[in-house]
Amino acid sequence: MEQTLYEALEKYGRSDAYPFHMPGHKRQFHLIEDPYRIDITEIDGFDNLHHAEGILLEAEQRASRLYGSEETHYLVNGSTSGLLAAVSACTRRGERVLVARNCHKAVYHALFLNGLHASWLYPEVDMSRGIYGSIDPEQVRYALEKDREITAVVLTSPTFDGVVSDIRGIARIVHEHGAVLIVDEAHGAHFAMDPYFPESAVSCGADLVINSVHKTLPAMTQTALIHANGDRVDRIRLKKYLDIFQSSSPSYVLMAGIDRCICLMERRRQELYARFISCLEQARERLSHLRHFHLVSGEEKEFPCFAYDRSRLVISTEQSGIGGQELYRILREKYHLQPEMAAEHYVILITTVADTEEGLNRLCDALEEIDAGLPDSCEDVRGIPRENVMEAADVSGTDVCREKAARQEAETDTGHAGRWLQNEEAMSMEDAENGEKYEALLAESAGGVSGEFIYLYPPGIPLLIPGERISAQLIDRLESYREQGFSLQGLVDYRGENIRLVKE
Repeated sequence: MEQTLYEALEKYGRSDAYPFHMPGHKRQFHLIEDPYRIDITEIDGFDNLHHAEGILLEAEQRASRLYGSEETHYLVNGSTSGLLAAVSACTRRGERVLVARNCHKAVYHALFLNGLHASWLYPEVDMSRGIYGSIDPEQVRYALEKDREITAVVLTSPTFDGVVSDIRGIARIVHEHGAVLIVDEAHGAHFAMDPYFPESAVSCGADLVINSVHKTLPAMTQTALIHANGDRVDRIRLKKYLDIFQSSSPSYVLMAGIDRCICLMERRRQELYARFISCLEQARERLSHLRHFHLVSGEEKEFPCFAYDRSRLVISTEQSGIGGQELYRILREKYHLQPEMAAEHYVILITTVADTEEGLNRLCDALEEIDAGLPDSCEDVRGIPRENVMEAADVSGTDVCREKAARQEAETDTGHAGRWLQNEEAMSMEDAENGEKYEALLAESAGGVSGEFIYLYPPGIPLLIPGERISAQLIDRLESYREQGFSLQGLVDYRGENIRLVKE
C-alpha cells in the first residue's frame, strides 16, 4: 500500500533526523498536547477572530504587549495573509509603491491584485556568494525624491539569510516623504525577545510589521502576527483586508498555539534565551574555525550588511571545493541533519530557542568532520551516492540583481552607497495578466514578455515576474539551476519546459 502523509510524518518524527529548519518549535516544545480535544469552531465563550471582543482580543493584546505595538492581530494564514492585507490596506488601486526586489512572492501578488505600479529597490549583493545585503536608507531617500507619487514602501528585514536593514533610518526617511513603511519581518519574530538580536522593526518606527511566529519561535506552522503602529495606516481598512485574506474558519488549534507561545515568552524568555544564546555562541565559535567552509557573520567587508541575525547559520561553501547543494545532501543523508535550504554556494540552518545543546553539537561535529576531510579526500566527500533528487532551492533570485548590475551603471548623482537599478519591465503585471498569451519553450523565450512568475522556493523570491522582458542571461541561469537539480516554480508547466508569454 502507498504510504499516507500521516504515516510519512510519523516515521520522520520518530527518526533521529535533527531539524535545522522551520517551524521554530523544532518538535521539542509541545505546547499543544492533544489538538483534537481543542479543535472547535466559533461557539459561545470562545470569541471570533474576525470580530474579536473577548478571549481572542485579550490574546492579541498579550501579543501586542510582548512586542510593544499599538495593535496586533493574529494571522492563521501565515505571513502571506499579513503581507497581502498590509499592502492592500495602505494603497489605492493604480498607485505607485517602492518595493525591495528581494521581497517574498506574496508582496508581488499584492501588487498584482491591487493593480499597483512598482519602483524597485535593489540591495547590494555579495557577488561571490550571491547573498543580498541591506537596503541603504539613502537609496530609499533617492527613490522617494525621484518619484513623489510613491505612497508605500515594502522591505524584507531580516532576509532569509539573516541580513537586517536600518529600519529606524529608513522609517524616518519614508515618513518625511509622507509614505507608509511595511516591513516583512517574518524571519525576525524572535528579535523582540532579547537584546542579543537586532532591534525589531516594531520598535524602529515601521507602520506595519509582519512576524511569522512559526519560523523562529515555538509555534506551529502557519501562525503569524501583524503589528500596527502610528496613525498612517487606516486600521479599519486593515481589519477589512485581514478578513478578506484569512479563513472565515480560523483554526482554534493554531490560535491557541500562538497564545501558548506568547505566554511562554512572557514568563520564561529571559531564562530560555540565556540558555539558547550561550549554546549558540559556543556553536558559532566552533564553526568560525572551519578551514574550508565559512560561517557568514555579517561582518565581511564584501558583505553590505547593517546588522545580522546571529541565530541564522549560513555556511558558505565558496572556498571548499563543493557546492551548497552537495553540503546540504551530505548533512541530510550521512549525518541526519536537515538544513532549511541550500543555495549554489551556501547552506542555511535555522536555529531557535527550541534547539538543544546536543543538536548544535551534532551540527558542529558534522561540519568539522566534513571540513577536515576536504583537503585530502574531497572526492570521497562528494562521492556519497545521490539517491534522491535535491529538495532544496536557491535562496533568492540574486541573479536578477547580478544580471542588471552587469548591464547597467548605478545612478550616482546622490552619492549613496546603494545601487539603484532601473527595472526592465515591458508592461505592468496587471496588463501582462490580462493580455493575450501564447506558449513557448522557456529555453527559446529570450526577448519575450513573461506572462508568469518564475521563482525558486524557499524563500519564494521571484526571478521573473509577469510583464518583465526575459533576458538571455536569465535563460542561461535558469538552465544552470535546472542542471543542478533545482525545481522552477510558478509556471503553469510544472516541468519547467514551457512558459506563457504575452503577445505584444
